[in-house]
Amino acid sequence: MKFDVIIIGGGAAGLFCAIEAGKRGRKTLVIEHNAQVGRKIIISGGGRCNFTNADTSPENFISANPHFCKSALARYTPRDFIELVKKHKIDFYEKKLGQLFCRESSRQIVEMLLKECEKAGVEFQLDCSVKNVERPEFFEIETTRGKFMSESLVIATGGLSFPKIGASDFGYRIGKQFSLRFTQVRPSLVALVLAGGNGYSKLAGVSVDSTVSAGKHSFRENILFTHRGLSGPAILQISNYWQKPVPVSINLLPETDASQLLHENRHRSQTVENFLAGLVPQRLAELFVAQNIPNKPLDQLSDREIKHIAGLLNGWNVEFSDTEGYDRAEVTLGGISTDELSSQTMETKKVKGLYFIGEVVDVTGWLGGYNFQWAWASGFAAGQSV
Repeated sequence: MKFDVIIIGGGAAGLFCAIEAGKRGRKTLVIEHNAQVGRKIIISGGGRCNFTNADTSPENFISANPHFCKSALARYTPRDFIELVKKHKIDFYEKKLGQLFCRESSRQIVEMLLKECEKAGVEFQLDCSVKNVERPEFFEIETTRGKFMSESLVIATGGLSFPKIGASDFGYRIGKQFSLRFTQVRPSLVALVLAGGNGYSKLAGVSVDSTVSAGKHSFRENILFTHRGLSGPAILQISNYWQKPVPVSINLLPETDASQLLHENRHRSQTVENFLAGLVPQRLAELFVAQNIPNKPLDQLSDREIKHIAGLLNGWNVEFSDTEGYDRAEVTLGGISTDELSSQTMETKKVKGLYFIGEVVDVTGWLGGYNFQWAWASGFAAGQSV
């Protein structure tokens, strides 16, 4: 069967590309190896899909070429996607920091995309795995459901995160087959594992509003202690920038100068542990004292001890041994090198008619709807060109 456009991958980017291609009258086929499309959309945002971020800008993305994403993001904006959501009468709300969620269910976004696909005449092959891709004259895609041919081929297969719902290295293998370069990939927007354990497993479930920093990047949100290390929004954000073995700095009192506060209270006979328990969760105060701090009255602390305690509160340096891996990662950092692609169309420079979009490309957004906006924008850019 011959098509104008074949898109491998029925996730956010692939579906959006299909819609735009179909609107232009292109005979379009989406091949998806799962039995249903949009599985990652369905599980996202706790089942409510953080479908975009109203404050999206190129600065919210990580790439070896930080300028690459600008063109696509400018041509299809959060406002454009919000208008589509409104058109389908999907109720949504802003949770915080520009993050927009469905009020009811993430399935509404998948249903919306499928309705748009139907209107655009997009065809589907579900539960269909690609066995081989060749390009003698046209692209020939051999699958478990037969052979399909197309003028244009779009790879929208995502990264390695969430292997339980079918994530694979397919996109990178296709890139390698056509001699494309790609940047090193690793799990990101992911919890981090504490080096040596450090006894912090006792704190599992404890959450603290903190500012977390790695290099010149800082995020102010909650951290969450887990059995193996740290999670929570601030940790997920910093995982994009963390480089082993460099420690991450955590300010547990973002709006308080701990040194000044301790000096102001050093006349008191209250113990260090009781004092700290008024500033951070009790269990964290207990562990800090057990591991790092003499539990004596404040009025017996030396200047050196005050400096040490203040340093822990305002600049706790934490060493991590690893991430929690692709099973727990929301995205894959890295991918097909942007040097290989046109920023206008997402077409490869080496192979006419071959496109890469979405997470498989070396463009990774922050936590908070940015990766969905990249999916819509890169899908739109390719859909206008294929």
